[in-house]
Amino acid sequence: MQNLFNLADRQSLDVLTECGARNIAFVPFCPLGWPGEARRRLLTDPVLAALAVRLGATAAQVALAWLLDLAPNILLIPGTRTRAHLTENLGAAGVRLDDAARDELRRHVPSAGITGPSGPQIV
Repeated sequence: MQNLFNLADRQSLDVLTECGARNIAFVPFCPLGWPGEARRRLLTDPVLAALAVRLGATAAQVALAWLLDLAPNILLIPGTRTRAHLTENLGAAGVRLDDAARDELRRHVPSAGITGPSGPQIV
């Protein structure tokens, strides 16, 4: 199943949850947000940037790591145009979110004016 889903747009959380219950893979469409202003706002968010520094990662890696951490049935296929971008995307698999990072993302991102449910739910 493929649906729009990312840290900034969690409207398909119910679909992700249902897919998890049925052991169906879920591929988040636009895992870093829609190209343009929405993506720029997300990836330049000061809280996400500070969290990335704390975790030794980039903001994009943290956003992708959040998806990988959210549910075992998530399969990421982020767009990649360059070798540097490929390296950055692959690095997301090594980013480990701790409980404090998860809580910070759950609390902050919706309050930053980005739509979606109040936080991730592990399925």
